[in-house]
Amino acid sequence: MQRPRFITLEGGEGAGKSTQIKRLAAAMEAAGLPVLVTREPGGSPGGEAIRGLVVSGAVDAWEPTTEALLFMTARYDHLTTRIAPALAAGSWVLCDRFYDSTFIYQGIAKQVGTAWLDQLYSMFFGNQGPDLTLLLDLPPEEGLARAEARGNVAESRFEQMGLDYHRQLREGFLRLAKTHAARIHTINAVDDAETVHAAIISAVNARFNLQLTPS
Repeated sequence: MQRPRFITLEGGEGAGKSTQIKRLAAAMEAAGLPVLVTREPGGSPGGEAIRGLVVSGAVDAWEPTTEALLFMTARYDHLTTRIAPALAAGSWVLCDRFYDSTFIYQGIAKQVGTAWLDQLYSMFFGNQGPDLTLLLDLPPEEGLARAEARGNVAESRFEQMGLDYHRQLREGFLRLAKTHAARIHTINAVDDAETVHAAIISAVNARFNLQLTPS
């Protein structure tokens, strides 16, 4: 039996990560693979407590470096208490966002700097990280419109940060995908949900030599 893998979904606001991660999990479970579906920030009791602090409230609620450290703290709790134990127990892990989001949202778009974030990650997480990242890409104008239609006002802090900020996010993610082409697979999220799901299944099958079928 193939060892369990860690897969993350990344992208801007409204890219459809939550929908697609559920569909991918269903396809994997149908193939007999044990799966943990989780998210960041959150995914563990400590992570969820921090999520309540960072995804709601005023746009300027946190100084950017403090914000980055909150995300990293939530991630450490999440990885050590849920992700690593699940992988050790034989479950595949699907996570809605991981370190790439902090690298882009805070490191680049909020100009905190990426070098020290990478050093911090290396110090606390070592070489633990995703085996595959699926980047759901679409223009920020469309993503923000989708997010607004979703209507989750309680967790809309980042959605309110302005179009220029979200354009920086997209550009940052696309540059990161080129830098880490062996790990990050870009999916055109402008397409309908069925087409995006099929593209994700194809990418996962190709990377891990699986035979998943769309759910």
